[in-house]
Amino acid sequence: MSTLNSVGQDALNERLVNLEKILDADVLTLVGPIRDGVEHKVRAALEGIKPRRGKLAAVLQTGGGIVEVAERMVHIVRHFYNEVVFIIPDVAMSAGTVFAMSGDAILMDYFSALGPIDPQVVRDNKLVPALSYLQQYERLIDKATAGTLTNAEFALLSKFDQAELHQFEMARDLSVSLLMKWLAKYKFKDWNETEVNKRPVTAQDREERAKEIALQLIDNRRWGSHGRGIPMQVLQEELNLKIDDFGRIPALKAAIRSYFDLTIDYIQRNEIGHFAHSRCYI
Repeated sequence: MSTLNSVGQDALNERLVNLEKILDADVLTLVGPIRDGVEHKVRAALEGIKPRRGKLAAVLQTGGGIVEVAERMVHIVRHFYNEVVFIIPDVAMSAGTVFAMSGDAILMDYFSALGPIDPQVVRDNKLVPALSYLQQYERLIDKATAGTLTNAEFALLSKFDQAELHQFEMARDLSVSLLMKWLAKYKFKDWNETEVNKRPVTAQDREERAKEIALQLIDNRRWGSHGRGIPMQVLQEELNLKIDDFGRIPALKAAIRSYFDLTIDYIQRNEIGHFAHSRCYI
C-alpha cells in the first residue's frame, strides 16, 4: 500500500467514525453498480464490525444494477441489524432505489435523487434497462397487429429473443414485488394511524400503499427516462413518501458531505470500480 493510499484510508476512516458517532449507528458505504460479487463485499464489511451497534446507516451511491443482488444484500444487512437507514448524498437509481426502500428510513437532501425502478439486466456484459426493451417490443407488436409495420421494423422485431424478453419481464415483476414487500415490512412498520380519518392502519393498508408507490416508480413513461432522477421534494409531494431531510441538521449534513466528498475523491484517484467501506473494511 502506498503512503498516499494509507493517508487517504486513514482520513476516510476518521470521517466514517465521526459520522457513526453523530448517527449513533454503524456505517456501511457502497459506491458503484449493483452487480454480482458486490454482496460478498457487503458481507465482509459487516461481519468484521465489533462491537456492533443495533442500527446500521448505509451510505448508498449507485446508478443501479441487478435487483437479485440487491435482494441478497438486504438479507445480509438484516441478518446483522434490526434497524437500517439509508443515506443518499447523491443518487441511488433502479435497483439502488429498490435497495433503499428496504430501509426503516431514508435520508436525503435537496440535491439527492432516487430513480424509477426500471430493472437492469446483463446483456453482452453490460447493464441494460429491461423496460426499454419490453416497451419497444410492445410498440412493434401493436404496429404489427394494426398492419402498419414497416420492413425495417419487421426485421427489428424478428431480432427480439423470447427468452430474453421473459427474463426482462421477470426482472420487472421482481422489482415491484420486492419494493412492495420491503416498504410494507420496514418503511411503513410504524405507520399506525391514517392522517385524515385517524383510523388504525391495517396490514392491508400498508400493502396497498406500498403497491401504489411501486407501480408509480416502475412507470418510466411517467418519469421520461430510465436515468432520470426523482428528487426528494417530488418523492414527498407526489408520491407522499416520507423522506428525512438531513440538510435540516447542520452537523449531520456537514459530516455526510465531508465523508462522501472524500470517498468520491478516493475512488476516482484509485480508479476503483466498486467501493465498500466500514470501519473494519476498505
